[in-house]
Amino acid sequence: MRVLLAEDERDLNDIVAKKLTSDGYSVDCCYDGEEAIHILSYTEYDAVILDIMMPGADGYAVLRSLREMGKTTPVLFLTAKDSIQDRVKGLDSGANDYLVKPFSLEELSARLRAMTRTSFGKASNLLSVADLTLDCASHVVKRGDREIPLSAKEFALLEYLMQNEGVVLSREKIENHIWNFDFEGGTNVVDVYISYLRRKIDDAQSVKLIHTIRGSGYVLRKEAGR
Repeated sequence: MRVLLAEDERDLNDIVAKKLTSDGYSVDCCYDGEEAIHILSYTEYDAVILDIMMPGADGYAVLRSLREMGKTTPVLFLTAKDSIQDRVKGLDSGANDYLVKPFSLEELSARLRAMTRTSFGKASNLLSVADLTLDCASHVVKRGDREIPLSAKEFALLEYLMQNEGVVLSREKIENHIWNFDFEGGTNVVDVYISYLRRKIDDAQSVKLIHTIRGSGYVLRKEAGR
């Protein structure tokens, strides 16, 4: 999943970005509110993490602009303000969650999982399609009783496919959700990673779950592709 992180404290921005990247997220970073508004105007994200006190435009202004664009992207506020009034203001302004500095990186990851889980209409961290299971928290993937080791990008791609079970996803949409602005790979990167997943998920199985929809993209579903 792709996340925008807007935090003007560069050291904290770097620490959080590294943690989320290690968790398998694709992270774009910026350091002021005006830049965040500009990026959000042309890029779709699965979640946004906003510092409230930023130069250019504060987190409230960024969130207001996001909602005025008609986007319902879940937003997590980061702030040093910890009064009840500040928390209420943050949530009432349209944020989905609120985390006070200093915070645990593990708690941030858990809150981000909860937000994105809700946005995809999932009730738990465990995703399953047929006998394929993926645990968003532990990053354990199994086909039946067999555990399948995946790289961070393979995991992110499989998670996105499973969250969108039965939905045909174009190569462009997959690339935009799994890779960030810094990506410099080839134009066939989605096809390459789909082939990696197929070898690990489907090759030894009689029932295939990852299907190519010619001219459209890829879909993960129980029934055979047509």
